[in-house]
Amino acid sequence: MNPAPEAPPRVAIVGPTASGKTAVGIALARMLRTEIVSADALQVYRGMDIGTAKPTPGEQAQAVFHAINVVAPDAPWTLADFQALGSRACDALAAQGRMPLVVGGTSLYVRALTTTLDIPQTPPDDAFRAHWRALAEERGTAFVQAELALVDPAAAARIHVNDLGRLVRALEVFHATNVPLSEWHRRNKARNDQAHVILFGLGYADRRTLYQRIEQRVDLMLAAGLADEVRGLLALGYGADLKPMQSLGYRQITATLAGEMTEATAADEIKRETRHFARRQLIWFRADPRIQWLEAEGKSAEALAQEMAAALRSALPTTHTDRKLDEQTAA
Repeated sequence: MNPAPEAPPRVAIVGPTASGKTAVGIALARMLRTEIVSADALQVYRGMDIGTAKPTPGEQAQAVFHAINVVAPDAPWTLADFQALGSRACDALAAQGRMPLVVGGTSLYVRALTTTLDIPQTPPDDAFRAHWRALAEERGTAFVQAELALVDPAAAARIHVNDLGRLVRALEVFHATNVPLSEWHRRNKARNDQAHVILFGLGYADRRTLYQRIEQRVDLMLAAGLADEVRGLLALGYGADLKPMQSLGYRQITATLAGEMTEATAADEIKRETRHFARRQLIWFRADPRIQWLEAEGKSAEALAQEMAAALRSALPTTHTDRKLDEQTAA
């Protein structure tokens, strides 16, 4: 009896915001004849399209995307929810003999699908959160941070005093599991042991090129109607205090609509904070030794996908999926 064929690997394309992941992902998905699992923490929200750089209808016509447009902006959503959804999509593709293609810039989402990440199964507790938000209103976020330090000093030191959402989440995890969130993170830190994964990163040796791409993207988002998108979300009752509405771009445009910030100031702040975010993404991803980095400057999405396809052919010379890739790229 012939042994069962080995399952195809999970492939991931990562990198900082505005590095071109979506376009490269579409090109590679077409070569691999597979589908994309988005690893973006904001693209799961319906109605948040422009500000999250969600794949456009035209891009979605070129490849199937999973884990986008999943929940409303006010719906509970956790890393564990994403891991369950993304794993189901990856497993279904692998069962068909196709390489699951994970594409995104949210490092924990990528890790959730490329390592055996142990995530605390603690659904949001609205009453618990409301209690701590009320305390923060009454006594300040520094009080909440100090209370967290009593049960999880490492998390309290790592989370900024103004990041009330993450402070309360750390308290919530300890309350539900009796295990500090920092201990969950410690257990997972070195667990890059998901079998058979291949990760590619898109990088720019000249950081100025990436920053120019970021500024161009922000300008395009604003021109495409980001303010109208935010206005529509607010009109539907999605308040400015919701976590997704506090994300980059949405927070600044909400302030503009409220008369708290000029459009020019909002644009400058979005660009500046996005550059900072990109630097943090690079720090997170550079720490993962599994990632094979490709220089992206001056290369088309198709050319970068071809480089990845060549690396996959080299790494997987005998798999059924790789033979299909050879047939596709040779066509």
